[in-house]
Amino acid sequence: MTDWPILSIVTFLPLVGAVLILLIPGDDAIARRNMRYAALWTTSATFLVSLLIWAEFDPATWAFQFEEKRDWLGGAIQYHMGVDGISVLFIVLTAFLMPACILASWEAIQTRVKEYMVAFLVLETLMIGVFCALDLVVFYLFFEGGLIPMFLIIGVWGGGRRVYASFKFFLYTLVGSVLMLLAIMAMYWDAGTTDIPTLLAHPFARDMQTWLWLAFFASFAVKLPMWPVHTWLPDAHVEAPTAGSVILAGVLLKMGGYGFLRFSLPMFPLASDTFTPLVFALSVVAIIYTSLVALAQDDMKKLIAYSSVAHMGFVTMGLFTLTTQGVEGGIFQMLSHGIVSAALFLCVGVVYDRMHTREIAAYGGLVNRMPIYAFTFMAFTLANVGLPGTSGFVGEFLTLLGAFQINTWVAFLATTGVVLSAAYALWLYRRVIFGTLDRENLKSIADMNPREVAILAPMVALTVLFGIYPAALIDMTSVSVDHLITQYQAALDAAGPASLAALER
Repeated sequence: MTDWPILSIVTFLPLVGAVLILLIPGDDAIARRNMRYAALWTTSATFLVSLLIWAEFDPATWAFQFEEKRDWLGGAIQYHMGVDGISVLFIVLTAFLMPACILASWEAIQTRVKEYMVAFLVLETLMIGVFCALDLVVFYLFFEGGLIPMFLIIGVWGGGRRVYASFKFFLYTLVGSVLMLLAIMAMYWDAGTTDIPTLLAHPFARDMQTWLWLAFFASFAVKLPMWPVHTWLPDAHVEAPTAGSVILAGVLLKMGGYGFLRFSLPMFPLASDTFTPLVFALSVVAIIYTSLVALAQDDMKKLIAYSSVAHMGFVTMGLFTLTTQGVEGGIFQMLSHGIVSAALFLCVGVVYDRMHTREIAAYGGLVNRMPIYAFTFMAFTLANVGLPGTSGFVGEFLTLLGAFQINTWVAFLATTGVVLSAAYALWLYRRVIFGTLDRENLKSIADMNPREVAILAPMVALTVLFGIYPAALIDMTSVSVDHLITQYQAALDAAGPASLAALER
């Protein structure tokens, strides 16, 4: 199995499906149906290949696996692919969410179906490529390329202010990434290569690390997003179609956290240590401030979008503790949030398809007409709160545990975010699900259909499974996380006490 170019297969298989869809003639009902099925079967096949990668992956080693290397642009820049314990699960997450996106768009998207399905399949190729790339230039092309199909998905099939939201999303993320491109060029001039495994072992000078870290931070902080560069996210979520919000929350935000793990922490350890207090401060502000903002929202999508910013604050806090619990908790939180937040947006899409409004005030008493929906929405709401027994609890608890070992004040302030998340999430659930069904237009609303149940039932199962048995994910990442922390600490020890941050470790 390892002789196959399996990473190239899982990366470019969606692109093959996109070409097949382009070849389907006509735009009548039969042609659109064939396009939908072609996209569904392509994404399903990609998911099966990703499961094969997970099954064949050896979690006992921190080394990159399934490596593929071909000459590309001269000798220094190569087509280099590979995965380790940190990246392999993000490939599976991406491939898992894509069939759900296609099914969620089955009836909601009726115009330009061919272009819509092609945009999603191209986006899947670019997202998976980010997690497979082991060359900086290849990574950058995949990382930036994902902006284009997402820009089109929001701008063409979005809501009333879709053009404003799509341009804001594009410009915010592009500006930060231009700085990262300059940093990549500087790294090439210094190390003579863009090969990521080689750069991980290259000792960049202390002053250079500072500038490189800031350049990468500008890109990853916007993508994550961190406060105060988060303002593009609520607008993008509100205007994006349901499937666009799912993939935005489920995968695209995770690229920022993955970038910190792959580049900032291992390549620039001295700068990371220096800027850890800054990251802690921004993380705590994000957790508390955006949770308070979420309490004031009257749009369901916007409330969930602000909750995503708060949950990503736990991720950055955990990653920069550089403790085993903190880093593993940050990775677990990203994976859990990828399922739970995506599912919450799907739940909003269920009622939006029926009522064509996301205003919280327009709903109430849905449990009387939609009991299956009420149960499903409850499962993901409680996971979003961090209820023990759900996957949301494990990630938050581990990140707080890691923060407590480093700085008790950071852990204490972040814990208030747990209380606030319960406030806004349960307030939303009470307003929408409970109460009196006194609106005439809600008295005929139908419960979830088999297609919607098929989308959300696996997500409910995974949310509970990973909450009860988190080792299924943690065991995959633990060796790579331990290696990252060991190398990070060795770099600090080699540099001596002069380079240590003012924050006491």
